[in-house]
Order: sequence, then structure tokens, then C-alpha cells
Amino acid sequence: MRLVASDMDGTILGHDGKISDRTVRAFHACRDAGIELVFVTGRPPRWLHPLEEQLGHAGTVICSNGAVVWNLETDQLVSARTLSLEAVLEIRRIIKDLRPTALFAAETLTGFHLEPGFIENGSSELLGEFKPAPLAETLAADDAVVKFLAIVREGTADEFLAEVGPAVAHLAATTHSAPTVAMLELSRPGVNKAVTLAEYARSLGIDAADVVAFGDMPNDIEMLRWAGHGYAMASGHPEAIRAAGQQAPHFDDDGVAQVLEARLAALGVKLP
Repeated sequence: MRLVASDMDGTILGHDGKISDRTVRAFHACRDAGIELVFVTGRPPRWLHPLEEQLGHAGTVICSNGAVVWNLETDQLVSARTLSLEAVLEIRRIIKDLRPTALFAAETLTGFHLEPGFIENGSSELLGEFKPAPLAETLAADDAVVKFLAIVREGTADEFLAEVGPAVAHLAATTHSAPTVAMLELSRPGVNKAVTLAEYARSLGIDAADVVAFGDMPNDIEMLRWAGHGYAMASGHPEAIRAAGQQAPHFDDDGVAQVLEARLAALGVKLP
């Protein structure tokens, strides 16, 4: 175990925005033992404060499902893979033809653009700062879109993905990570957490066989398959559980901490 790669929401971070003390101790023990840590999330850079405030993490974070690499220490962009405005608008058109009730939003390197109705009243404190407006009016050709979002109020995310994914596969990679909302996350073709994590590990001279990865949702599937030791949370999505080679205990039972404690003990590392 030379590198630990972990998702955030639903894996180490709860709905209350907290990382458990036990999980914090386990990550600190890894760091003290010389094991590299990288967090691999669907979140954008502006929502990484739990890592800094609760874990004291100042290293690399792979954001936006692999589209962005961010350096927390310098608070600067390392790299990004983006969608063109033409691709975004064409994806929107295709999805609208399939699901006329769909609403859309776009995550860029400089902000967030959302259509009226994308967020139900009071449903998101994190996005409350952004003013809804038609994307065709707010997005410019030079906006670097790293993640495009589509949401419907009926059906499940799995059903929405099955319908939309094949139709836009030539334009975008499609996944989802919200457990209770039918919302899709679209990135440039070929972009996912595994691709960017593999590049990062390679830059450190670390093979997949020496990577332990944790995740819980479909946007973690490629990463869990790539890592030599991929653990899906027992509380996770069935597809993620099926994709992973191994299973971590439930999130509520500090599953990530349990696995890390056992692996550190096997290496002879004494936990505080």
C-alpha cells in the first residue's frame, strides 16, 4: 500500500459535512507512515474545504470526476479537461429530445451556471449563491466546462443514465453520483476518476497494484476496477459494489477507517 485514493461524499464525508474522528486518525496514520494520500471526488475545487479543515490535507485533489487536478497547498489548478460550448449545447439538445422535462447546469473553472428550475427552492445551500439563467445566455465560448449536469424529477438516475448515456456517448462520458436524485454528470469523452488517478500514480512511480481506493457510487466504478485494491462501501450503489474487488464496511461504521486500520496493522504500523 503506497497510495490511498478516496472518494469524499458517502465514502468518508457524511450528509452533515463531517469526517469522523476515527477516519481522520486513520488518514493521519497513513500519512505518518509515508503513504501517499489523494482524494478523488465529483466535487469542484471550491467545495474541498472539509479536506483542509478536518483532515489538514494540503496535497493533490482530483476533482469533477477526473476532469480537474487541483493543488490545495497553492490553491491552484494543475490541469483540466474540458467540454466545448458546442458539445455542451449539442448534449443539451439530445437530452431534451429524449427527456423534455430535463434541466441543466454547467460547472466551469470559474463558476457555476444553472438554468431556472435546476434547483428546487431551498434544496441546495451550496448553490444558493448562483443566479439561474438560460445557459445559452450565460455560457461563453471561452468558458471551460469541466462537468455538465442534467436533472429530471421523475424516475431514477440509473434509468436516466441508461437512456441518455448511449445517445451522447460520442460527445461525453456520462455517470451519476447523487444517491436520491436523477441527475447525470457528463464530462469530456474518456474522462473519469480512474484515468486521472492512473496518471497521478504514474507521476509518483506507483503501480496500480500498490493503490488502495475507496468509493461508493457509479462515478467511482472505473477507479475501483483500476486500483489493485478497490473497496466499495457496503452502503454504496449496487453497481459500485459489483465493480469493486472488495467491500468496505458501511459508511456509518467508519468502513474506510476499518480497512485502513487493518492494512496498517498488517504493515506493522501502530495506530495511536
